[in-house]
Amino acid sequence: MLFRTLSLPVVALGLCCALRGQAQEIPADTALHTGRLPNGFTYYIRRNTQPQQRAELYLVNKIGSILENEDQRGLAHFMEHMNFNGSTHFPKNELVNYLQKAGVRFGADLNAYTSFDETVYQLPVPAGMLPDGLRILRDWAQEATMDSLEIEKERGIVLEEERLGKGAKDRMSRQYYPVLLNHSRYADRIPIGLDTVLKHFKPAVIRQFHHDWYRPDLQALIVVGDIDPVKTEAMVRAQFSDLENPKPERPRPAYAVALTGRSQFLAVTDAEASEAAIELLFKQKADPMVTAADYLCFVQRQLLLQMLSSRRYATISRAQQPAYANMNAGLQPFLGGLSLFFFDVTLKPGQYEQGFTQAWQILENVRRYGFTAGELARAKTSYLRTLETALQEQDKTPSINFVKEYQQLFLHQEAAPGIRWEQAFTASHINGITLADINALLQHYLDNKNLDIILSAPEAVKAQLPGEATVRGWMQAVRTQPLTPFREDSLQRPLMTTKPLPGHITDRSYVASLQLTRLTLSNGVTVILKPTDFKNNEIRFSGVSSGGTSLYDDNDFDAAAAAAGLVSRFGLAGLNPIQLNQALTGKVVNVSANIQPRSQTLSGVTTPADLETALQLAYLQFTQPGRDSTLFASTISSAKAMVTNRLADPTNVFSDTIAQVMGNYSYRSGPPTPEKLDKITLQRAYDIYRERFSDAAGFTFVFVGNFNTDSIAPLIAQYLGALPATYKKEQARDLGIHIPTGQWIKKVYKGLENKALVRIVYSGDYPYSQLHNLQLKALGDILQIRLTEDLREAEGEVYSPAVQVQYNKLPKSRYAMVVSFGCAPGNVDHLVERVGQLMQEMSANGPSQENVDKFKAAYSKNLELVLKDNNFWLGYLSGQYENQEDPQQVLQLQQQADSLDVTSLTEAADLFYSDKNRIIFALLPETSKH
Repeated sequence: MLFRTLSLPVVALGLCCALRGQAQEIPADTALHTGRLPNGFTYYIRRNTQPQQRAELYLVNKIGSILENEDQRGLAHFMEHMNFNGSTHFPKNELVNYLQKAGVRFGADLNAYTSFDETVYQLPVPAGMLPDGLRILRDWAQEATMDSLEIEKERGIVLEEERLGKGAKDRMSRQYYPVLLNHSRYADRIPIGLDTVLKHFKPAVIRQFHHDWYRPDLQALIVVGDIDPVKTEAMVRAQFSDLENPKPERPRPAYAVALTGRSQFLAVTDAEASEAAIELLFKQKADPMVTAADYLCFVQRQLLLQMLSSRRYATISRAQQPAYANMNAGLQPFLGGLSLFFFDVTLKPGQYEQGFTQAWQILENVRRYGFTAGELARAKTSYLRTLETALQEQDKTPSINFVKEYQQLFLHQEAAPGIRWEQAFTASHINGITLADINALLQHYLDNKNLDIILSAPEAVKAQLPGEATVRGWMQAVRTQPLTPFREDSLQRPLMTTKPLPGHITDRSYVASLQLTRLTLSNGVTVILKPTDFKNNEIRFSGVSSGGTSLYDDNDFDAAAAAAGLVSRFGLAGLNPIQLNQALTGKVVNVSANIQPRSQTLSGVTTPADLETALQLAYLQFTQPGRDSTLFASTISSAKAMVTNRLADPTNVFSDTIAQVMGNYSYRSGPPTPEKLDKITLQRAYDIYRERFSDAAGFTFVFVGNFNTDSIAPLIAQYLGALPATYKKEQARDLGIHIPTGQWIKKVYKGLENKALVRIVYSGDYPYSQLHNLQLKALGDILQIRLTEDLREAEGEVYSPAVQVQYNKLPKSRYAMVVSFGCAPGNVDHLVERVGQLMQEMSANGPSQENVDKFKAAYSKNLELVLKDNNFWLGYLSGQYENQEDPQQVLQLQQQADSLDVTSLTEAADLFYSDKNRIIFALLPETSKH
């Protein structure tokens, strides 16, 4: 939808709560070292060892597009770019070059963003680089050189970034923003700015912006990591105390969006919009998060959000055939000191009144009759469990989480007391929150007079759209029509009433080098156990078996591909979805099945305390999947509505074209269509699901996380050992669907904007091995460095070129290297040619030693981090066992990375940089066709 995709600051959502008995301020976290220098510069410092030997450095500025003069529109964002293009200690592009040599990746690690009210720079560094990191942030704070030549070079890059954002969403937002923002200054200060300014501003204009606003009284430094706070504070004071505010000092206005007390309506259409939607946005002032009373109001809002989500889900689950495709309701922060209570509904073609009315009845039912005691009790239980889980994980919390808290503390004065205080306070006060409190809260939002109604739709259906009076009439009709109070589902029982007969362990082995235990169960299931201490309260697992959709012919493909997603909506073990959610109240568990092209999988994440529940869910997804004809019909109907007009969006046409060509025009690579959805029947989808999960004997499960091997083994035997086994020994089929060979050019002419998207695919067969995979990654990363230096920095003709590498062992060892970028349509041909030239140069001469060293530095630092991550180990081990590869290969990764040099990568480039098999895709505007 339109507004929930905005990237906005997180501020406390607003209502002046009735519960104002807690007037004391929220205490600051005692682990936080904070201070303010005489020049107004603020700092926040905290020691945190996750990840070890790393530090997150952020420079947060209360400087955004809202401060721009009329001739500076877009220059707050442009200034962000200029801080990477030369400063006192790092002239021109030396900063990026210097950090890449230290293993800090541009874009992935080193980055920044500009919004309406803030500009934020981020720099994660090894803890040993803290002095250098502080020097860099000092340069960002006030010491950009603002060289005229660098400004001119960056002009093209920023214009290309702006070009990428153009399209239906941008065109429509520029129409509704003035209404939504009550014609305040915010409506005229979209961060990307104006073409006319970006193309023609004089260097003196951006220098003036830098002089006026890049100053210590508007800046804060955040340092969180494996550092000594006292020593760090001394370094901060030494580095930043002599920053000076300009004289005379320009006042920093506090801009706001004023509430008018009136309702507004706007209908917006666009030729490239792919769906029709109505959004109701109730605006209100955002409360600060300063006192304990504020926090209690915050807890109320979190409970309301949970209950709204559950009620929506419960109501939709009961609907026979909703006339809408999707609906949502909730709270979100907004601009200018406001927050929004939003309601949005995606409408099915030709069913606008029915769809809106059905969706709005959900909220009206709650407004009229309130929530139930059971809904509130479950919400409280779940919320408390979430806080308890976070508290148990407090010493394993990533540093970036603290950074984000302190960022909000500086920008919005949102208190950061720490999880220990939050959990204790909530546990002490949550029982005092009543149904009347929550019901009054929703009533307050829905009775708000500051309502904006935004109707968005494809241009093609403009004549069919309702007007303002019609939509308001629909709302009023729902208010006056009789509704039946919501009734809780009467059937409430545990997830399992009887445990299955357990299997037993028939074989056990140990891989000491990886601390892995391998179990073979009596039903043929293989289980790999890797206990870790990376998280206190996390266990992840995944099971995989060969087969997937490859075992079905094209007539059954659509049902096979959709089967797991459909069945997951239907409940389990005789429990409908609502009853299932109730049975899992207070549990931290998520288990999902999937049917992929060559395998069927079952994945889950849970806590040690909830592991048995997770295993019960796994067992039931094999043995007692749900089946619901009402939910099936509703799901297919909504899916058909969502795909009906999707080809109005040029990017969908482009992605469909890429998929079809890459899939060699097989039926399976075709786009979703109503006709394909019509081929799916409940019976066939259900039967295929049962077939894929009828034989556990071929499954290998991997468990990673905080568990004791001896303690977990009986639970695994109890549930995974009890899974059905038929010993079919099925293997996925090779359908011969591969990226086509030869040289292809595929141009798609679609779209109104003067922009192009390009994707170049190099592919082929190759000898699969861990070393070759590593060489492919190295060449991909080095190519991206070269493309950034050449196409972006030297030529200024692209914003962010990207290189992705893919490889697989089965059904056939193949690789692909994909180069992607956006640009002006007139630059496509010569940029494609330049990519080819760079690859030929590197193939002939090899990569430079400098770029090889950059790759190795970044790879080593990233490897060090991922080896302490449960997600990495789960994915790695699952992949190794699926491919029948030795899991101990991971122990050679660092050694293999160290062995990479110019010679070995030059030899590898002969294979991976070959244009023997090359496909060039280009999305061009329709006007380019002639």
